[in-house]
Amino acid sequence: MRKSDKPARSGASAHRPPKPGGVSLNRVFSKLGIASRGAADDFIRAGRVSVDGRIVQQPDMRIDMDRAKILLDGQPVAAQAPIYLMVNKPRGLVTTLSDPEGRDTIYRCLDGLGLPHVSPVGRLDKASEGLILMTNDTRFSQWLLDPGTGPEKTYHVQVDRLPDAGLCQRLSEGIVDKGELLRATGARLLRSGTRNAWLEIVLDEGRNRHIRRLLAALDMEVLRLVRVAIGPLALGDLPKGTARPLTPEELSTLTSGNSSHLPQEPAKRAFG
Repeated sequence: MRKSDKPARSGASAHRPPKPGGVSLNRVFSKLGIASRGAADDFIRAGRVSVDGRIVQQPDMRIDMDRAKILLDGQPVAAQAPIYLMVNKPRGLVTTLSDPEGRDTIYRCLDGLGLPHVSPVGRLDKASEGLILMTNDTRFSQWLLDPGTGPEKTYHVQVDRLPDAGLCQRLSEGIVDKGELLRATGARLLRSGTRNAWLEIVLDEGRNRHIRRLLAALDMEVLRLVRVAIGPLALGDLPKGTARPLTPEELSTLTSGNSSHLPQEPAKRAFG
């Protein structure tokens, strides 16, 4: 089945009432790539933001961001130049801006780069590693995360035992866990040793702990899980724990046939 042929998801979200017009004020700052919504909440409540000449301290106030005159500390807000980063996430980091448990986050990989606010596109859980993208372009993030339009993701997974001949077929057929169908778009054996093996697993959508839950249902434990590619974009030899900007050529290849989701040029700025 092609992605464009997938039926729309059903559930509670399909019955939610439409939101009132406009977007919330804190989301304006997120959409423009200026700050996370949490950070925007803080400076809005501190009285640093005005809308059409009036100080506003309600982060959830809805406005027409195309018409409203928004100032932060007396200066007009404007979209930041788009930035697209490739990060090689090490195991042990969480993909959030901050963590209430005090764990290290993905932002440790950006230390010293002097970048404006960017957000992870999707998540890799704490125990997983490999390729994750970060950007301040919300349209790009939405496209990338949409299972109907976004590219497939490829993972290399070390499992705790040798698979039998039918495992890859069962991964593609999928299982139902907690009411969710978990399946792989593709799966193959990469290599095996005497006690464990490496699989390549491709997903066209990513549910919470998708691969770990799928393999656990088949009595296999994940020892390592590394995302090695997003669509045609490969992790390559990027050192673990570091980041670099995507090249215009990589962006073009990644979004081939979907160029309307990207600006003409990414930000041209040096790191550091």
